[in-house]
Amino acid sequence: MNSKTKACAMILLLLTFNAIAAGQSRLVDNLNHGMPQTIVAYGTSLTEGGVWVSQLKTALETQYPGLVNVINSGKAGRWSTWGVDNLESRVIDKKPDTVFIEFAINDAYLESHVTLQQASANIENMVSRIHKANRQVEIFLMVMNPPIGKDLENRPQFLGYYQMYRDVAKKYKLGLIDHYPNWERILGEDKTLYIKYVPDGLHPGTTGCQQVVMPGILKALGMNGKALVP
Repeated sequence: MNSKTKACAMILLLLTFNAIAAGQSRLVDNLNHGMPQTIVAYGTSLTEGGVWVSQLKTALETQYPGLVNVINSGKAGRWSTWGVDNLESRVIDKKPDTVFIEFAINDAYLESHVTLQQASANIENMVSRIHKANRQVEIFLMVMNPPIGKDLENRPQFLGYYQMYRDVAKKYKLGLIDHYPNWERILGEDKTLYIKYVPDGLHPGTTGCQQVVMPGILKALGMNGKALVP
């Protein structure tokens, strides 16, 4: 490595360290430096039909016009085994700078027949392959809302799958966006409000995404929370 290459590597390292120290994601740091960014959201119906994806796109485009490409690669009814099988075409081939991953809610679904160990191995597989393609990709694991009613009956062990996401994020030093505590607080304090935000008991609607999901994402990215929520 020549002196010029070493100097560039040191500058990149310092920029990354300063962003982390300030609680700012690599995504936001790169955008602040005028670097175009591609973001891929990968997961279940909570992603494919999640209004948060378009809300995030609007927030980022408003703050950084012309620099952001947000791709929704989620698929309703799918789980992490499908995520592993389709990773190349739906994520890696998009050449992302940032990836959001959430499959825990459907891995926990009894009819998926995905054990906790299998789910963990699948997430680790995806993380490894994304970073093998590009070590600089920033990955966020997302812990979503609690299911209620029949959706909870079909996912009796969902909390274990959610905890696994926290453990994998810690193990691999990934970003973690943990929406669960905020959702659980709302459910415990005002179930009527929770149902307003999550009308079918599983999928947050537009208002739920505005009030709970988006502020959590923007905070994790190091952006100005609710002020940027569409």
